[in-house]
Amino acid sequence: MGRVSAGVALSGALLETACSHLSTSMAVPFHPLPTTTEDNFITADGFTADVLIRWRDPLNTKDKFGTNNDFLCFIPLNTDGTNALLWVNHEYMHPVLIHNRKMNSPRTKAEMSLEQLEIGGSLVEIIKRNGKWSYVPNSKYNRRITAQTKIPFQKNTRIMNATSAYGMVTNCSGGYTPWKTILTCEENYDIYYGNSTYINKKRQFVPQKKMNWYEHFNHPPEHYGWVVEVEPFTGHATKLITLGRFEHESATVTTGKSGKVVVYMGEDRRGGGIFKFVSDSGKNLDKGTLYVANTDKGQWIALDYATNPILKKHFNSQLEVLIYASYAAELVGGTAQDRPEDVEIDPITGAIVVALTNNIDQGNLYGSLLKIEEDSGDHESLTFKASTLMSGGMESGFACPDNMVFDGKGNLWMTSDMAEYDMRDGKYPGFGNNSLFYIPLKGPYAGGIYRVASAPCDAEFTGPTFSSDSKTLFLSVQHPGALTKDPSAPTSTWPDGPGQLPKSSVVAIQGPQLEKLTL
Repeated sequence: MGRVSAGVALSGALLETACSHLSTSMAVPFHPLPTTTEDNFITADGFTADVLIRWRDPLNTKDKFGTNNDFLCFIPLNTDGTNALLWVNHEYMHPVLIHNRKMNSPRTKAEMSLEQLEIGGSLVEIIKRNGKWSYVPNSKYNRRITAQTKIPFQKNTRIMNATSAYGMVTNCSGGYTPWKTILTCEENYDIYYGNSTYINKKRQFVPQKKMNWYEHFNHPPEHYGWVVEVEPFTGHATKLITLGRFEHESATVTTGKSGKVVVYMGEDRRGGGIFKFVSDSGKNLDKGTLYVANTDKGQWIALDYATNPILKKHFNSQLEVLIYASYAAELVGGTAQDRPEDVEIDPITGAIVVALTNNIDQGNLYGSLLKIEEDSGDHESLTFKASTLMSGGMESGFACPDNMVFDGKGNLWMTSDMAEYDMRDGKYPGFGNNSLFYIPLKGPYAGGIYRVASAPCDAEFTGPTFSSDSKTLFLSVQHPGALTKDPSAPTSTWPDGPGQLPKSSVVAIQGPQLEKLTL
């Protein structure tokens, strides 16, 4: 087994019985990692892992790498892919770790202003030399987009008396367009700026006592919850109105048979919907129709104010429908799902796979993977077949699926997201820490679920993405030590070891076993 740490001697691993339905006598593609609760990044034999960049590493003379990294996007700069740009989302921050103090007094406006610089996204140049990846400090490409960056709305649309927003927040998953721009998704925006309800054409602000930036920064929640398009070589960003506003988890881009651009999106909340945008024509996101899935009927339902009398009854315009898309989706009959998170497309079959993480309100602790097969194999189709690809639980050996990526051979790589407080409270006994899994969908091992890596304490893995040659899997390690209440006694010290605060980081996974599976 491999472990990723720096400058510390490790005690023995706290290994538990492997949680898998596979018999140890059954032939397997590699020796899967058993469950563990050790505070380290651990890989199965045949895989290696190295920290590429960590929280507050300097990008240049003024910018530092943000915290709680999530979605990753690999953009090659040369033909062999050994030099690239890496986009990294920064979802949220932990005040105890940011300010290195107990939260025994209210945070000041100055402290919240510092917090705003920790989230958003990072662009960083990376290079592979002698088989190892490293980032390039002071690269001309390195830059930050933060919660303080002024970002215009698409086509200068006016929302709450403004044509731009003050930064972007809670950037979770995302996507990459055919015209080589990044889509980064604002998810749980309400923890910073509250939320708003819109019922019977009346708006009401709803405060959310968590990060509560609205106490010092008067920015309307309607400015957040969008997909943001970023041009990687300039850093120019735009909030896309056409894709709707809700707790966006992903924005996976493809094209239909006629060449229209299609974007699949999940809404990460209990009872959230699965959405699809289809462009009117051409390769752009400026005009098109937003749909929500009714998975009971196998239909995509348009959120179109002009043609739907229900929407006309509750809204004044198409813009209002898009601003309050979550409510609109419920009104037209979108199916309430068990926290739709990442959405990926099988490169072999074209099927859409949606990670439904869980729904504790409905007694679903373990989640599942949903498969959507568009009729005629056309992503522009408005009818489909939905089925469960696989369910989480003790028998399958995984719980709470979250982020995913397919390799070129059609194998699925999946991360889990058991909440740190649920793990602490013992809701997931026998599952160990959050993990990375390899799931072949065809061939002799099809349907097997094999643990590749285990995360440090309190952390989850996010944003898995492959290098262009499929020899490296980049992976975010998000919120190690998330349960820390006193910085002098952190619940994790990964990656730097005892006496150090935990640092979310990006890790590069390589090794002969990875190449055997992907090439």
